[in-house]
Amino acid sequence: MAVVRRGPAPPATYAARVVDTSPPRSTTVGPADREDFPRIAELTVSVYRDEGFASPRYLAQLADVAGRAGRSELLVARDGGTVVGSVALVLGGDFGEVTASPDEAAFRMLVVDPAARGRGIGELLVTTCLARARAAGRRRMVLSTDPRMTAAHRLYDRLGFTRLPERDWSPLPGVDLLVYARDL
Repeated sequence: MAVVRRGPAPPATYAARVVDTSPPRSTTVGPADREDFPRIAELTVSVYRDEGFASPRYLAQLADVAGRAGRSELLVARDGGTVVGSVALVLGGDFGEVTASPDEAAFRMLVVDPAARGRGIGELLVTTCLARARAAGRRRMVLSTDPRMTAAHRLYDRLGFTRLPERDWSPLPGVDLLVYARDL
């Protein structure tokens, strides 16, 4: 005997998969400690090397964490105590390279562990740089980036940075960098 239903069919149910892209609650950003330097060096060198963004000469600069810590405010993102990202915030001096006035700050060598990507850690590092630069009285944040770093470009666009093609530059023959800026 067949069962015949009268009336509307019962609603279909679907399992909804919600992906939380916000940084984990345990992720914090703050100044790097000297004990973090080996992890920052390993992370920065491996990401830039493995993704083809650095020449051997630049890899040596990426590995020199103590050198950049002396010329910038070195920040790290920690997830439960583990360093999962880093950035060098430049509020003055020659390490900014693309800054054109004392009103400008820059950040360099932004890196996020590939295993931690997609959780907002890069955005948290950048927004921390923006807040610190604003608190230091800077009026604009500038950065230079490799044209192939398209994921970073999407982040910069989302955070309100705009291209400054008139300030694009080449630190070495064959290395062309794009400049982005955002008013603070």
